[in-house]
Amino acid sequence: MGLLRKKSKEGGEGKGSEAVKALKSLVYGMAAHGMVSYALKTKMHLENLFMLITLGDMLGLPVLPPYYTLRLLPYAVPHVKTWKRTLLRERDVTDLIVG
Repeated sequence: MGLLRKKSKEGGEGKGSEAVKALKSLVYGMAAHGMVSYALKTKMHLENLFMLITLGDMLGLPVLPPYYTLRLLPYAVPHVKTWKRTLLRERDVTDLIVG
C-alpha cells in the first residue's frame, strides 16, 4: 500500500487526476446537474407534503385521524424543526420565479 502511494506522488499523476476530476465535473454539469437538482426539489416538496399530512394538526389542518398520526410520529419527529422553519419562512414573489 505504501509503495503505491509513493509511486503516485513521484510519478506526477496529480495533474492527470485533476484533469480527470475537472472532466468529470464538466460532464456532470452538462448532463446530470439539472436532473439531480429537479430530483432534490421534488424530494423536498414530497417531504413537506408528508409532514403537512402527518402533522397538519399543528397548523389547525386535521387531515389524518390521530391514530395514524401517532403511528407515523416516530418517523416525522426528527424533521419537525426544519419543516416548521421552512413553512413559516417569509416568502417573496421572486421566490416563486426562482424556486
